[in-house]
Amino acid sequence: MKITVATVKPFAPEAVRKIKETAEDTGYEFALLEKYENQKDLIEAVKNTDALIIRSDKATREVIESGNRLKIIVRAGAGYDNIDLAAATEKGIVVMNTPGQNSNAVAELALGMMVYNARNKFNGKSGTELKGKKLGIHAYGNVGKLVANIAKGFGMEVFAFDAFVPKEVIEADGIKALDSADELYSICQYVSLHIPANEDTKQSIDYEILSKMPDGATLVNTARKEVINEDELLKLMQDRSDFKYLSDIAPDKKEEFEEKFPERVFFTPKKMGAQTVEANLNAAVASVKQIINFFENGDTTFQVNK
Repeated sequence: MKITVATVKPFAPEAVRKIKETAEDTGYEFALLEKYENQKDLIEAVKNTDALIIRSDKATREVIESGNRLKIIVRAGAGYDNIDLAAATEKGIVVMNTPGQNSNAVAELALGMMVYNARNKFNGKSGTELKGKKLGIHAYGNVGKLVANIAKGFGMEVFAFDAFVPKEVIEADGIKALDSADELYSICQYVSLHIPANEDTKQSIDYEILSKMPDGATLVNTARKEVINEDELLKLMQDRSDFKYLSDIAPDKKEEFEEKFPERVFFTPKKMGAQTVEANLNAAVASVKQIINFFENGDTTFQVNK
């Protein structure tokens, strides 16, 4: 059995070493494709492997259909919208993610961007504090829970809405659970987005919902750029000089945002949520262990294309 790691954005060397060591110690062959410049390289690598570990790499239908031996793909991270699930399911390929492994890194980044923004990007001018401000968590999953916990340490008043998490579960963590997204946005000066990108959520963060936010509003997006209706966010920011947008996913209209609202937007140079040594290692090791557990024990606990 062969396990291939294919990453345009490589894992840290220690993470690669751990994957290789774990695979080979269990009797699996290991192959590595890093910093490839052409999708054809990924298509070629998949032709002779039984398992594939990727990060933000695009596992398209063409990639999947080239995997004649391929039985499992693991996305080292939580989001998996970069994988053609329908194509994988048609070929009987199991797709997994590694939920929770990057969560703390993403949560710390979200709060870090809030502090950076509140203090005027450390430009020497007086800023504001997070203490006492209302923070809304939109989707109370692994990352949302950690953002809420860290925010409580800052003295923020934390609210959450998640259509799939019972209110009593949220409130057991000392967070105020709300009945709708509209209510969340209406109450909170800060909203931290953690919704996935799917047919129900793409373009859902639009003018209507964002316009409900109170004065001095800040939207923080460490989820996916596709959930934002960029045209409507641009219009909102034109209409409201108090509104700020922070994200570790540069929008498609990044240049327009930065040209029109240079003091009110901030985008990291690349997707930064999982960019810590710890998260890198956690997700890498989880990926290879899930593959081995799948082959050895038939474990499909983290399968996302059931």
